[in-house]
Order: sequence, then structure tokens, then C-alpha cells
Amino acid sequence: MSLLDRILISPDVVHGRPAIKGTRMRVSDVLGLLAAGADETEILEDYPYLSGEDIRACLAYAAAQADHTVVIAS
Repeated sequence: MSLLDRILISPDVVHGRPAIKGTRMRVSDVLGLLAAGADETEILEDYPYLSGEDIRACLAYAAAQADHTVVIAS
């Protein structure tokens, strides 16, 4: 199973925003926590229904989204 298989995009879950499967936790929420300085242990204590693999899946999703070609029209 790929880490990205843990991410779900469905119009029925958090209005179609990327979320961790089986939860209503958005990828952006996890990334925001990490950006604010929370570490994996702290996140898992606050959200016991998440796993370390869920957090890594959010990071993998963000990395995949950031890895695209930018074409500048002149």
C-alpha cells in the first residue's frame, strides 16, 4: 500500500478537500500542525485516531502537489 492510498478526495468528506481516509482530518490540518512546530508524537497524542503513517502520507501528498512544472508565459 502506497502512503498516498491513505489520502481520500471525495465531495462527501470535508467538501472534497484531501483528507485522511476514515477520518475527517484534512491533509492541510496536519500540515498546518507540522508547520506550527508540532512533532509527530504531539499530533498522535492530540489525535489518537491518526497514525504515524497518516502523517507521512500527508507529507507525501504535499510533496507530490509541489512537484509540478511551472510554465511561464511571456
